[in-house]
Amino acid sequence: MKRKIIDRPPSARQKMINLMYIVLLAMLAMNVSSDVLNGFSVVEESLSRSTANATLQNNAVYQEFAASDAMNHEKVGEWYGKALYVKEISDKLYNFAEELKLQIAVEADGKDATLDDIRNRDNLEAATQVMLSPSRGRGQELFNAINDYREQILQMVGDTLKREIIRNNFSTEVPFKANALGKNWQEYQFENTPVAAAVTLLTKLQNDVRYAEGEVLHVLLNNIDVGDLRVNKLDAYVIPTSQNVVQGNPFSARIIMAAIDSTARPAIYIGGKQIDTEDGWYQVPTGSTGEFSLDGYMELQGANGVLRRDFSQKYTVVSPLATVSATMMNVLYAGYDNPISISVPGVPNSAISASIRNGNGTLKASGNGGFIARPSNVGQDVVIAVTANQDGRSQSMGEYTFRVRQLPDPTPFIEYTDENGTVQRYRGGGVPLARKNLMSADGIVAAIDDGLLNIGFRVLGFETTFFDSMGNAVSEISDGTNFSARQKANFQRLTRGKRFYIQRVRAIGPDGVERQLNTSLEVIVN
Repeated sequence: MKRKIIDRPPSARQKMINLMYIVLLAMLAMNVSSDVLNGFSVVEESLSRSTANATLQNNAVYQEFAASDAMNHEKVGEWYGKALYVKEISDKLYNFAEELKLQIAVEADGKDATLDDIRNRDNLEAATQVMLSPSRGRGQELFNAINDYREQILQMVGDTLKREIIRNNFSTEVPFKANALGKNWQEYQFENTPVAAAVTLLTKLQNDVRYAEGEVLHVLLNNIDVGDLRVNKLDAYVIPTSQNVVQGNPFSARIIMAAIDSTARPAIYIGGKQIDTEDGWYQVPTGSTGEFSLDGYMELQGANGVLRRDFSQKYTVVSPLATVSATMMNVLYAGYDNPISISVPGVPNSAISASIRNGNGTLKASGNGGFIARPSNVGQDVVIAVTANQDGRSQSMGEYTFRVRQLPDPTPFIEYTDENGTVQRYRGGGVPLARKNLMSADGIVAAIDDGLLNIGFRVLGFETTFFDSMGNAVSEISDGTNFSARQKANFQRLTRGKRFYIQRVRAIGPDGVERQLNTSLEVIVN
């Protein structure tokens, strides 16, 4: 007697290959745009150069203090001691930030990681683990260190404007929307932040430390009433509010001459022309990106004639940077609500807007920097344009392209409730299923459920294949998503160790596409 030939289920090896493919797609989903990462690298390098220059200037002031203390310890000693204390607390916070940067790099690249060449700059987990892990996270420690440093430094600065700059640079206040969602400062700064961005944030903190240290050192110098020190160490300085400016925003700096008589105002010359400025404030328009230098000189009438001091201050103008990443994947699925997060460094979420430029679908805001993208056509890229409202005007922050694909096929399984009341999913794979659990199940379900995605599909129908006592294959048709009466009758006749197959599953997903699944489900009755 001829036996009916049936399709065999895929091997365990083939199932593993299919799973690895889905995992690869999920891993690709975590990639952050290389253009954005390169932008962070530009900012990081500029901040590092600025910090190095500020360190050299501060060291020169310490040397000046040491020389003055050697000449007149009675008059200079008190202020020199305070300067050394400023150096101690500044180095402590600076070194702590450096330690955190290295820990994040090691978390991303392994024990051989270096800050000079971070390979996994797009890693979204490293900063979260180092700063926010319940067991070893150091975010709260950094939060406390910044607050302590700010309060200690502000006690040594009397100038209202300088106090405000320092207070803003070391602010640990959380924006209203983030606070309303229950986020603290460290979560707002480092949760799901790429390694490149986290390291840049810490480098910016180091830059602010050297700036504040320099401001306090000059305040302490001015408190030393040593005539020869005032005359011999007269210099011009440029104090910018920030040395890194987003294109389109002005570069602001205060140009002053250190250790001068407060009743005398120096003349400031830029480009050979004297400028009319109040309290030394000066602005340069920024129309293009790159490194620039503000050069000029100052003149002050002294007892022995006119004193002239040249000044030069480098600053960097960077392109507007926006971060656009798919929450669950680096591709978007057609006909499906894909979560998207969009952020712009230094811009609150409420000031950010975005749209799909090429018309392939819709994009709607979902709150707190979140958006829902729903592409229409498979194979046609989605171009997301980001804009930010800054000082009452709309500024483009770039365009970002995503590939559009069809949702992958789901996996069929039997869903039942165990004795503890927990919903379980039986997926076959050689694992027996208790008869009582099989009999309690209404039918089968299908979903994309790989740990990252959990997308339900509606089952339209399926077949079960049983084998009679002669080894003949007997197929039964389901009642839609539910087992039919004939299928359940066959379940009753199955003895322990017997098996049957669920195949030819037809399902429709949230994209409205009907498909027949190529996979089958082997059920072994226990």
